Amino acid sequence: MKINLTAFIFLLLSTVSLSVCAKQKQGSLTIEDGVLSIGVEIGYPPMEYYDRDGVTLAGFDIELTKVLADKLGLKTKYIDTSWEGILPGLSAGRYDIAVNITILSERQKRFNFTKPYIDSSMTIVTLKGFPLKIEIPQNITGLRAGYQGDTTAQYFTERLRERSLTFSSFSYDKIINCFNDLKLGRLDLIVVDNIAAFYYAGKENDPFDIAWQGPSDEYIGLCLKKGNDALTAALDKALDELFADGVLAEISQKYFNRDLVSSLWE
Repeated sequence: MKINLTAFIFLLLSTVSLSVCAKQKQGSLTIEDGVLSIGVEIGYPPMEYYDRDGVTLAGFDIELTKVLADKLGLKTKYIDTSWEGILPGLSAGRYDIAVNITILSERQKRFNFTKPYIDSSMTIVTLKGFPLKIEIPQNITGLRAGYQGDTTAQYFTERLRERSLTFSSFSYDKIINCFNDLKLGRLDLIVVDNIAAFYYAGKENDPFDIAWQGPSDEYIGLCLKKGNDALTAALDKALDELFADGVLAEISQKYFNRDLVSSLWE
């Protein structure tokens, strides 16, 4: 069989090149070599949001992932995703990690998680001067409650309904819309994690009040595609180093005016 020598050499070089690329890809921690791609719902301050210029990304998770990527010798790339689509996007391989994900047993069956990097709890937020006291969650009977859909706040309100509590509930796609409607009097209260509650109810001259805060029983970690053990282990090691260096506590103080991380490493 005759074969063109030039074509043969080209085919041989192409095969070698593809083999090298495959090996590089196989050995890479991330989908894109040298880049940590991050699925994020931009619009959940103080975790992730646009700064005043409307372009620059800011927030606890943004700063955290930048220093984590730096530890791993990687650049960062952020993919803005709706909250409802963030875990499906991770499963589909659109990005390496998803941030600000509460670690739940049902999620651990479908995804990898790093060790938790922040401690959280459920809160109920009202307007200052709200005439009814909410000393326990059961006190929301007959009231109008808002929450962001597909979050632990929704699961919390669903559990209250299972206890035969009667109240009106409204799901929102963005947490800021909950606070806007509360301010406008369309809601009596918001069910939200303490991280967002501290941000909105801690500003000077804000109209919001944290009426009730539950125990610290929610732990937030970085979420990865199931089986991505090498990157999970690398991120865990980097988190340990950032805690030991005091960097995690500094970032927490910057965005929350309190340390929400150190108790997880005690």
